[in-house]
Amino acid sequence: MTGREPISRRDRPAKPALSRRWIVDTAVRVMRAEGLEKVTMRRLAQELDTGPASLYVYVANTAELHAAILDSLLGEVDLGGRGGGEEDWREQLRAVMASYTRMLFEHPPLARAALVARPSGENYLRLVERILDLLSRSGASREQVAWGMDKLLQDATATAAEHATRAHDPAAEQDWDTTVRALYAVDATTHPAITAHMPALIGGSVADRIRWSFDILVNGITHTPVPGAAG
Repeated sequence: MTGREPISRRDRPAKPALSRRWIVDTAVRVMRAEGLEKVTMRRLAQELDTGPASLYVYVANTAELHAAILDSLLGEVDLGGRGGGEEDWREQLRAVMASYTRMLFEHPPLARAALVARPSGENYLRLVERILDLLSRSGASREQVAWGMDKLLQDATATAAEHATRAHDPAAEQDWDTTVRALYAVDATTHPAITAHMPALIGGSVADRIRWSFDILVNGITHTPVPGAAG
């Protein structure tokens, strides 16, 4: 009786070599399908058919992974702007920041993670380069432009995190209604400032508030000296 012929393990196709790019692309795919909370080292290891320890050679921790995911998606931001001309730096900058905010709106968990994530990839560098270039055309100082870039990104990220979370939270509308009722119900004697500023306090569309926020930031950046900077 002839024994069964063993199957050589060499006949199995070799697994592709791990790379940071492959890990990040897989993480983005999982996030798009199931959400950022599902993107863990253990889950990625399963997707990539390897052990979690192998991933740490390329990504130090979950925070670095989230930053890498953010950098990957920053490639979707339109850096061209839609201003009327090369000299129309403000409208071009507004368009770039709006594109950045929209990208985060589409990924609420990533928007929240972006508040603390520290991307350092090529897409992030291109975004920073573009913002600095446009803002410098205002004639503001080097320090105003540098600090202003950071403030613009910080405000846009916080705005996206807040509104994107509300848009995907079933209880958000009820919570907002409760807040509005509380503001309208205050006693003018004990809360005269609130009473005097209603309904403007809760008025305006999200788009109008974002546009106004951009304008006051840019106006402040270009007209407010940086402490300690050379005059």
